[in-house]
Amino acid sequence: MFDIKEQLKILPDKPGVYLMKDRENNIIYVGKAISLRNRVRQYFQSSRNQSPKVRAMVENIDSFEYIITDSELEALILECNLIKENKPKYNILLRDDKTYPYLKVTLNEDYPRVIKTRRFIKDGGEYFGPFTNVTALNETLNVIHQVFPIRTCKRNIAKSIQRKERPCLNYYIKKCLGPCTGNVDKEEYMELIEEISLFLRGRKDELIIKIEDKMKKAAKDLNYEKAAMYRDQLAALNTIIERQKIVSTNDIDQDIIAVANGENESWVQVFFVREGKIIQRQHFKLSTDKDESIGEILSSFVKQYYNNMTFIPKEILLEIELEDMDLIGDWLSAKRGNKVHIRVPKRGEKKKLVDMVKKNAVFMMEEAREIERRKKEAKEKLMEDLQNLLDLDMPPYRIEAFDISNIQGVESVGSMVVFEDAKAKKKDYRRFKIKTVQGANDYASIEEIILRRFKRGLEETKDIIDGSIVMEEGRFSVFPDLIMIDGGLGQITSVEKSLAELNLDIPVCGMVKDDRHRTRGLIYKNKELNIEKNSNLMRFIANIQEEAHRFAINYHRSLRREKSFTSVLTEIPGIGEKRRISLMQHFKDINKIKNASVEELMKVEGLNRKLAENIYEYFRN
Repeated sequence: MFDIKEQLKILPDKPGVYLMKDRENNIIYVGKAISLRNRVRQYFQSSRNQSPKVRAMVENIDSFEYIITDSELEALILECNLIKENKPKYNILLRDDKTYPYLKVTLNEDYPRVIKTRRFIKDGGEYFGPFTNVTALNETLNVIHQVFPIRTCKRNIAKSIQRKERPCLNYYIKKCLGPCTGNVDKEEYMELIEEISLFLRGRKDELIIKIEDKMKKAAKDLNYEKAAMYRDQLAALNTIIERQKIVSTNDIDQDIIAVANGENESWVQVFFVREGKIIQRQHFKLSTDKDESIGEILSSFVKQYYNNMTFIPKEILLEIELEDMDLIGDWLSAKRGNKVHIRVPKRGEKKKLVDMVKKNAVFMMEEAREIERRKKEAKEKLMEDLQNLLDLDMPPYRIEAFDISNIQGVESVGSMVVFEDAKAKKKDYRRFKIKTVQGANDYASIEEIILRRFKRGLEETKDIIDGSIVMEEGRFSVFPDLIMIDGGLGQITSVEKSLAELNLDIPVCGMVKDDRHRTRGLIYKNKELNIEKNSNLMRFIANIQEEAHRFAINYHRSLRREKSFTSVLTEIPGIGEKRRISLMQHFKDINKIKNASVEELMKVEGLNRKLAENIYEYFRN
């Protein structure tokens, strides 16, 4: 049993990180301190001066842990990493950076490529990002491939040269130097890669001087074709630079950061200035409390943001002083390798820049609120239209749609897709393999999956009431306000029969298609309802029908694929049905069998070395 009072008495007077935990042992807050004893004790003293958010957090603390560090700077770094790893409920959180893409220069390859990736791993590659604006990333990637003739393929260059493979179309249209031909100087190719790195770092003026020198040299050597290529590169780069706004006469690299603080959210705007030009901007939405100050929000953002960044600028401009600004400056200087200046300008050109970024942050927040308000109104109108169409007591919040898929009765499956508040809720999707029906009988199949789905839901509801499981464990315990079936009167009758058997009363309608296999409308209470063809409601119903069909057919395909893969095993000499089953039971997956060694295969019951070698050779040949 954790005794908070006793633990508070023995807290060390040392720098470190503390982790607050709830009754389920979840980390709900991570913080750093120059003195763990003083900082952690503050939470459990008088709550009079605490914000509502801190009071709510303290009420949920069941225990805490701490990690001692040698310095406050070490504590800062550890705090950033623990917040990123655990995403505690009461910390101000940046959206999961793993979902943001990077541009990666694959320096670990002989002839590197520039690719888009969402995985940041230490594999020798050079990463740029993360990018919150995927459109901006794609535009950057397109510019690189237009300006620099590097490869985009995944070929093994050494093997391509060895086999004398034909180069792809990009080589013939001069979009790639064609390293796969074996006629490309490695140094020349790597020079292109260095130029791309300059481009991605925003060092475009330096890059232009470099390309101009190469163009002049090529012209002097009478290599006019190469000189023309450099000329085209310069033209493309100059077009990009002309679109960038000059905001400073200094060549210093800057990030300018400002916050717009709302009721339950804040918007952070970051402008990137490279060589005096704004080259890009990004915005971030944070879940915050109305009592949290701009300083708290900025401090949390700066630490989490730069913890994930691959490039730290020389100067960072903020709108307000941070409590631990010097410490953050030391940390970023260590990351960059030389001094990083964090400044809060009070007047002049830099102050105007910060004010401009602040205005953009406020505008972004207001625009997002307006978009959200319109979306909410549209959803409410959509659900009201559906309620009125079906004459329901209230707008349907949760809709479940079902479909059956098979080919001539083989591998029949059913799908259940879920829409809540007019949005697909994919984590609640379920799929069913038909067990009791032989052949192509959609009516009996839909009857079976409805019985299974709601019978399981009733059992889980009973278990929740009894206390044997909690609400979150019930995969079927939440029932829909409306059921939609891909089909007509026959399917509706089958569903209603299953619901009646379980004493459930849930409205059921059928989604019917025209002779061109497009959604035509709904059948409800034995009649087809007229819906305006191009209305939002018709589009919504068509989307549900398409999603139910897609989910069912994908499951059906995966079963057919699995069956065809496993049947391949019986083509191997000495492997009959019994040994095929033993192999699948042991490995669970055909791909694991394909990649298994002879020794691993011999571990399967009934397989000797000869049979294991047969399997091994079969998949290698």
